Amino acid sequence: MTNDKIIKIIKERKDILRINQEYLAELSEVGIATLKRFESGKGNITLNNLQKIADILGLEIKLELKSQINEKS
Repeated sequence: MTNDKIIKIIKERKDILRINQEYLAELSEVGIATLKRFESGKGNITLNNLQKIADILGLEIKLELKSQINEKS
């Protein structure tokens, strides 16, 4: 999943919950500057901070194996 897709999901969830950046930063204990840079696409975010944000928004981060197109039997 790309950063753009993650950012879109976070923004949509914030809108649903009516949470602004400042409040999300406060609740998640992620710096407001970090959150603003990430949401604007100008910065990266650590997995730890992304997990904190996801927890507040009721989201889950999952890792899954990619399906193989040419799997051998």
